Amino acid sequence: MKPLADNPLLNYFINNNQRAIHKWTHYFEIYHRCLAPYRHLENLKFLEIGIQNGGSAQMWNQYFTQSNFHYIGLDIDPRCQSLEKEGLEVWIGDQASKDFWAGFKQKHPQLDIVLDDGGHTMEQQITTFVELFPALSDGGLYICEDTHSSYLSKLGGGLKKPGTFHEFVKGMIDDMHGWYHQSDEAIAKNYLCRHLYSISVFDSVIVMEKRRKNPPMSLATGFEGPISNPAFMDAKFLKSKLG
Repeated sequence: MKPLADNPLLNYFINNNQRAIHKWTHYFEIYHRCLAPYRHLENLKFLEIGIQNGGSAQMWNQYFTQSNFHYIGLDIDPRCQSLEKEGLEVWIGDQASKDFWAGFKQKHPQLDIVLDDGGHTMEQQITTFVELFPALSDGGLYICEDTHSSYLSKLGGGLKKPGTFHEFVKGMIDDMHGWYHQSDEAIAKNYLCRHLYSISVFDSVIVMEKRRKNPPMSLATGFEGPISNPAFMDAKFLKSKLG
């Protein structure tokens, strides 16, 4: 395990003397663990919801190394528009508004990474996921942070309360396993079953990876042992399908 001192995001945060950044410190390990594979990718399009003082925008622009890294910031506070003077693309709008997202997606129909650090209400978190997860590229990441808001009554939360983001994610686990309990017709309509590759749950952060999935296949190889492999599970079946 690498020490936290090797984490470039934490190092940036500790030594930051530019625009203000406010983060729970354990987030930096989660960020780097999940985002390191994307650091050097070309033409990466990154949307951050909730930009406040713009400090995290500076951090992300340094973390992702390619010159064609495209940062997009969204905030409901119109004062954040001033960050455009520093060359950032900034949108002002309500993340709970489907109409807002319709306009946004006309300009940005596809994103690679979404980081929701917005208002943290249940409506905002759920609406944003529903609107943006389909817009993620194949292999993209959707990150929602401060999900402990699901326990805070002032934000619409409550332990095991229906309609919170945590309860919404629990339902997504059933959706991604639709192969095992839904009809073929239902699976054809189940976007998450076919595109939600993984859900990683951390303390106050949930990370969803999007990747197009084929129906799962159970196979067996080898011949030794008292129990014969069913013909349809033998790896030769897969070879025949692959040609």
